Amino acid sequence: MTSDSPEVRTVDFHFDVMCPYAYQTSVWMRDVRDQLGLTVNWKFFSLEEINRREGKKHPWEREWSYGWSMMRVGSLLRRSSNDDLDRWYERAARALHVEGHKPHEPDVARHLLAELDLDPGIVDAAIADPTTHDEVRTDHDRVVAAGGYGVPTLFFPDHGHQCLFGPVLIDPPTGDAALRLWATVTSWLEFPHLFELQRPKTADHGRAIAETFRPYLEARDWVSIDRGREVTFPTPTPTPTAAN
Repeated sequence: MTSDSPEVRTVDFHFDVMCPYAYQTSVWMRDVRDQLGLTVNWKFFSLEEINRREGKKHPWEREWSYGWSMMRVGSLLRRSSNDDLDRWYERAARALHVEGHKPHEPDVARHLLAELDLDPGIVDAAIADPTTHDEVRTDHDRVVAAGGYGVPTLFFPDHGHQCLFGPVLIDPPTGDAALRLWATVTSWLEFPHLFELQRPKTADHGRAIAETFRPYLEARDWVSIDRGREVTFPTPTPTPTAAN
């Protein structure tokens, strides 16, 4: 960490369990948190709502909405423990983005809560409680009000609640490399009118993204949207199998 990096003690990390990029960034964020003793407040943002097409239902108008309902479960957990929300997000996101399971299905969500020694009935309690809609929407609206459109989105309460989108990556660094990236990210706080720095994606990048996101691509039950456009990923290279 460079000596002239802005001092940051608290980060508000907005996520949607459905987002593969947010998951990768959360892996890095937890590594940085554990090394530096940061406080990470986990907050919500709905890709279903931000990308909703005119005439379609809002996610809070559906009995069960993929990412929105998983975040409602998280909302109920957060009322008593930010740590339980942290564990729920990590487990549900890993199930989707690494293991290729479907945590957006209620029975799978209940099973994952049981794995965490949490009450599987929290799924039904969260869906029965309409105020969990309100809490998810409040977090979501905060990002929208700041001009945000996706996740991961970070807010920095120590620095006037500045808001940054990203970092967007597929290979989260750990250890010293994680801290170097953290120093790079937080250096942006010194420049509130620095809006964008982006690496164009090549065909090789696209293939690497598709390989990393293979479990997610196979498990998702929705069409991915990127700022209003449907996203198409290159077909991942088939996994070699042993000959019979």
